[in-house]
Amino acid sequence: MAAIEEFRTLTPEALDALERAVRERRRVALRRRGTEFVVVAERLDTGPRDELLEGRLPMTGEILTFRLRELETFAVLP
Repeated sequence: MAAIEEFRTLTPEALDALERAVRERRRVALRRRGTEFVVVAERLDTGPRDELLEGRLPMTGEILTFRLRELETFAVLP
């Protein structure tokens, strides 16, 4: 089994991984301000000032929005 790649910067490869996660509705583990979230990727969007990832919490169905520049790390899960 291959290791899960963790991204720490917004490189083209990292953005490709997020786009693929949205297309395939994959889970993404991400860390923001020291808190880890696992969400199902729903949408990438460009806001007035930031690029955004919208993810659905699997347990509650709540949609959370994350500014990509605020993410410390993220990984697309298998």
